[in-house]
Amino acid sequence: MASGDAQAAAALVRRYQARVFGLARTIVREPALAEEVAQEAFVRAWRHASAYDSRRGAVATWLLTITRNLAIDALRLRREEPVDPQVLLTRLLAVEPADEAPQDEEFVRHALRGLPEAQARAIVLAVFYGMSGSKIAKIEGIPLGTAKTRLRRGMAKLRDQLEVSDD
Repeated sequence: MASGDAQAAAALVRRYQARVFGLARTIVREPALAEEVAQEAFVRAWRHASAYDSRRGAVATWLLTITRNLAIDALRLRREEPVDPQVLLTRLLAVEPADEAPQDEEFVRHALRGLPEAQARAIVLAVFYGMSGSKIAKIEGIPLGTAKTRLRRGMAKLRDQLEVSDD
């Protein structure tokens, strides 16, 4: 394929198309976008076939790494405008109607509501925004140790609340 052999490229596509599409769909969760990502992955593989080094890994690994990176980039590009952490926290902690029992994601929201607000906020910043303890400390204007303690205690309480009995 590195020498421009179209038959080799077609063989590569036939052999790996299901795996590439499957990985893309798993990451982006939209069939149409997954098709675009898969197509772009094969185009990139074609363009950069000369960069492939069999000593560094299998073809499948190389191709799936390209796919993974493209899928993550696609998600970043399609992401809606950033949400203020306080707005997200307010939405997550919004009270559900009293006549409904918490289910699925509502179960997690219910558990978050059971935490002190400082702990819930730290968890939201860490989980939904991917922030480190030091970044949370900076945003919240608290010492790093306090941010880590809020995360640790909040996660411990969540674990206790979310545990499902074996009955």
